[in-house]
This record gives sequence, C-alpha cells and structure tokens, in this order.
Amino acid sequence: MKTLPIVWQRLVSSGQTCPRCASTGDEVERACRQLRKQLIPLGIEPVLEIREIDEATFKANPAESNRIWIAGKPMEDWVNASVGSSPCCSVCGESECRTVDVAGTAYEVVPEELLVKAGLIAALTINSQQRQ
Repeated sequence: MKTLPIVWQRLVSSGQTCPRCASTGDEVERACRQLRKQLIPLGIEPVLEIREIDEATFKANPAESNRIWIAGKPMEDWVNASVGSSPCCSVCGESECRTVDVAGTAYEVVPEELLVKAGLIAALTINSQQRQ
C-alpha cells in the first residue's frame, strides 16, 4: 500500500501549546481519519507524524509553528493558499503566529475540510504521477 505522509508541527513549551495549535491538531486528526476512509480503497494510507518545535526555533521563525506538509509539500501549495500571520496568545507570547489564507479568508485554525481537500489533491496527483 502507498502512503500519504502528513506532518504537522507546533510549538510545545513546558508541555503546553496554544489554543490555535491545539484546535488545529484536532482538525488534523479528524482529517486523517476522513482521508483514511476515502483513500484506503485506492490503496493509499495517510500516515500522520506530529512534531514539536522548541521555543528557540519558534522565536527564530514563528511561522514554523502550526505548519502542515502533505506528501512533502506545504499544505497551502495543494490548495492555492498563502501564509499570513496574526497575534496569538498564551504560550506564543506576543508573536504573530501562522495563518492560512484561502480566497480572502484567513484561518488561524486550519479546518478539517481544507486539510481533506489538500490530502485528496495530493493523493490523486501522486497516484497519477506514479502511473505514468
């Protein structure tokens, strides 16, 4: 069976993450379950890897937190999105944290349906490339 690697990373400080990242984590897990249902019949299995970044990495580049890759590419590449930022809270301090902007809408929490769309596009693209 082919795999569809999905990687999600976020800041973890003293065992804590911000509400934005925590909610995105919930969305990522739901999206993976949905993708599994849709892709297993095609012989493709989504595999989720969750990474933690430390405070030093986050302070150097806050946009690295709450970042998602699907099949080795940034999630936003699959759905024609761009990356923005907005003030966050708690664990992130005063930092401007990652947002994903799609068709004029900025998402602080990446929604399940956007992740599923990106995953399906990635899976179908990879599948068709491997057949050629």
